[in-house]
Amino acid sequence: MFASKILSSSRLVKSNFLVQARKSLNLKTRSYFGPSKTTEKTFDKILIANRGEIACRVIRTAKKMGIKTVAIYSDADAESLHVRLADEAVRVGPAPTSQSYLNVPAIMDAIKQTGAQAVHPGYGFLSENSEFVKQLEANNVTFIGPGEYAMQAMGDKIQSKIIAKEAGVNIIPGFNGVVPDIARAKEVANEIGYPVMLKASAGGGGKGMRIAYNDEELLENFRLCSDEAKSSFGDSRLLVERFIDHPRHIEIQIISDKNGNYLYLPERECSIQRRNQKVIEEAPSPYIDEKTRKAMGEQAVALAKNVGYNSAGTVEFLVDSKKQFYFLEMNTRLQVEHPITEYISGFDLVEEMIRSAAGLNLTTTDQSKVKIDGWAIESRVYAEDPEHYLPSIGTLSKYVEPTSYIEKNDVRCDSGITEGSEISMYYDPMICKLSTHGPTREAASEAMTHSLDTYLIRGVNHNIPLLRDVIAHPSFQAGDLFTGFLAKHYPSGFKGYTLKDSTNGIHESIQLGTAAAAIRNILLSRDFSLGKGSAAEIPAGSSDVVVTIPQFENDGVVNKTVNLSIKPKVGNNVSLSGLNEFECTATTDAENISFTLKTDWKLSNPFVNVEVINNAISDASKASTKFVIQFLDQTPLGLQLQYKGSKFMINVLSKAQEQLMKYMKEKKKVDTSNLVLAPMPGTIVSVSVEKGQKVAEGAEVAVIEAMKMQNVLRAPRAGVIKSILVKTGDAVNGEDILIELEKD
Repeated sequence: MFASKILSSSRLVKSNFLVQARKSLNLKTRSYFGPSKTTEKTFDKILIANRGEIACRVIRTAKKMGIKTVAIYSDADAESLHVRLADEAVRVGPAPTSQSYLNVPAIMDAIKQTGAQAVHPGYGFLSENSEFVKQLEANNVTFIGPGEYAMQAMGDKIQSKIIAKEAGVNIIPGFNGVVPDIARAKEVANEIGYPVMLKASAGGGGKGMRIAYNDEELLENFRLCSDEAKSSFGDSRLLVERFIDHPRHIEIQIISDKNGNYLYLPERECSIQRRNQKVIEEAPSPYIDEKTRKAMGEQAVALAKNVGYNSAGTVEFLVDSKKQFYFLEMNTRLQVEHPITEYISGFDLVEEMIRSAAGLNLTTTDQSKVKIDGWAIESRVYAEDPEHYLPSIGTLSKYVEPTSYIEKNDVRCDSGITEGSEISMYYDPMICKLSTHGPTREAASEAMTHSLDTYLIRGVNHNIPLLRDVIAHPSFQAGDLFTGFLAKHYPSGFKGYTLKDSTNGIHESIQLGTAAAAIRNILLSRDFSLGKGSAAEIPAGSSDVVVTIPQFENDGVVNKTVNLSIKPKVGNNVSLSGLNEFECTATTDAENISFTLKTDWKLSNPFVNVEVINNAISDASKASTKFVIQFLDQTPLGLQLQYKGSKFMINVLSKAQEQLMKYMKEKKKVDTSNLVLAPMPGTIVSVSVEKGQKVAEGAEVAVIEAMKMQNVLRAPRAGVIKSILVKTGDAVNGEDILIELEKD
């Protein structure tokens, strides 16, 4: 673990050790764009007013351009990767964002101390704060982004709609003004008709945005949106507009400079969202044709010209089933999903922003030279439970990012963490932006599937199971996308991958169960070779076992049992060298099937390559199925494996063990029906009930905020409040008891 670079806000500490640390992390700073196209003078030193992966991303291009960098950090980020990669780093405050990354006086002090000539804001935090831009300009510091007027004009969703309409851009039907209170919101909603979208006038990123389908939902969501907007952006104003059902979220990336040059780049499709925050994006869109792309691009440029915009920016649209598109908002900053645009366009958007800020022309000023090269997909890997989208915090005990799939640079990981990093409750739970590229959508999708299968994350819950399932979903593969995709296909959240019939005629449950039995045999042989087991435990010859595999079906888990005979093909013992081949016979209630299973596994590696060959099929191409599983852990009765993103706890028992299991007493479940527990670590925003109060099942009892999102906690059943153990402002841990109900 590298030593941290802990610096006071009044001084800088240089460390040769950290310089060497940065060199050892050059994998994180490799360029995906080749050498810099900039030969003209830009800046000597820039400060990055952000953290995590986007700070690392800006540092990567700055290094390529020969520009020195300054990182800022909070106490929680003292050992973070962006701090190690920068040439200098300055502490700006404690962990809460309001006291650190939004602490403008401390950031201005850091600029003065380091002599930074310009500031790149990344995204989020101060990236769309026009007052911050004013302060920089007043101190002769260049803001690497649009001018203060354009930012202010387009950053306000209400004003931006008015400007868009004046510029000839299609806008969504709605109310062009701030709704001051819930009464006015109700009037507007009933005027334009439900469903309606409530959203913060300032900011973006899915914060302060909720859909209401009736007056009751409007009442609750108005309050939550207002609170989230105030917490995230310091501005609680909301607007109300008609929600377009079954829309696709398509956005146009524009870049421009101070010399009057404007370009629009190929669109991105960002329709896979949860809580109005993007999860999977791709470029280009499988839905947009050249005519629509040109019309959207030209309207985006017209809007940018209307406010004298310069730098990188994104104009977001909703597109309906007739390919009619409507202006949604403009993000006056670098987008989270910019890597996929860089993949297919060849532009380094951070370099273009720096050039523009320095007064140089864009590297290309001819729209006709903007082409589409292949296809790119981005998956946002979050530290969260994919069933309820609740964030997860902790230490990354094991962390290995996927590398290239078929060719160099077809897999890209934008992250700001390493093994041992902390996922904190104070910041967004995103671990990495995993992007893949290929000549076709199918190729990019295949690379993404393989990358998710070979992504190693231990120590926190993560959403790779959901990402993996979405990428393989028939509707995604067909390009049938819309913003309600997750709500439609996963209405109760994602429970886990459902094992299916395989192309080689052997059900996935049999294949996975047999792979588990083979791994168990290899582990037993290893233990014996190390003197940890007896010869009687070694599965010599034919080993008859009973395998139990959990199956996720109908929002629940059922166990499938397979009676299995598994025998090493060569000799009677398995090899510890990596390659093994087994002859297998599986018996279930429905079938009896013989097949060959091959494994390629080095015990020091968590990834096991498996091939299953159906002996009854003569055509080798149809008989074989190959897949990758992750070996997670041994359990008292078997193994925990990760297959197609989901974790499976598989029991592998001998016949005697299986018989004895019938006499094992089931562990009693803890009764939590009278308790309201904290679903994750966070801060109590409000408590809505009092001791002795009667509540209905599902009634709001409290609101908890974690990782910049507010979550309503509800009564698990109807009853009377017995005790309230927290108050507004309290910090709580996951599973803490917050409220208790009287027993029936």
